[in-house]
Amino acid sequence: MNEVVTNTEHDLSQKSLIIFDWDGTLMDSIGLIVKAMHVAAEAHGFSTTDEAVKSIIGLSLMRGIELLYPQASAEQHLAIQQSYADYYIHASTLPNQPHSEFFEGIEAMFKQLLAQGKKLAVATGKKRAGLDRVMDYANSRHYFVSSRCANESGSKPSPQMLLDILQETGYAVADAVFIGDSIHDIQMANALGMTSIAVNYGAASAQVLAAEHPTYQVSTPSQLIELLTAG
Repeated sequence: MNEVVTNTEHDLSQKSLIIFDWDGTLMDSIGLIVKAMHVAAEAHGFSTTDEAVKSIIGLSLMRGIELLYPQASAEQHLAIQQSYADYYIHASTLPNQPHSEFFEGIEAMFKQLLAQGKKLAVATGKKRAGLDRVMDYANSRHYFVSSRCANESGSKPSPQMLLDILQETGYAVADAVFIGDSIHDIQMANALGMTSIAVNYGAASAQVLAAEHPTYQVSTPSQLIELLTAG
């Protein structure tokens, strides 16, 4: 973990492709995810903790449900997944509920990175329908040249999402950096030897993320913005 990296292999000013995780990295959606999982599980007679839910953020939804409720049957896993999706979509439109918004400064960062000639992409544990819905809600689809979801490339920490994005955009691993808030994100980047930035303000704590040896680590969205746009 480094705040300043002099090795040119990890010099962010030399990175042309900036790949982001979505939930907890770009968008302040952790509260809604946790609430939706509690509601969905309790509807089918199961329960868990906030910390347990946060630990599976970044994985595909079904993989996360399987890990949270190993005692449930396959049919119950599917039922929890459907209840989660129903609540998440519904709650996103309700007042006095945790909603999903970009962290402060993130959208301005997109514009600054694009002005610097960078290309932006997304690799997320969301399903395609979910990512499309939230991108449209945030009017943000135009910022990204590529995106991959768990139901297209497999769940993190498999690096397939990153490999697919690299293939589509024509960049090499050395040209890219991946930013995420979960251990699954950093493990995915590390599997390819890709430069990584762990953000401490999402699903996982600074200590837990540091144990995965990200290239860089930041504590706030403003620190991430400063780090990425400094070049």
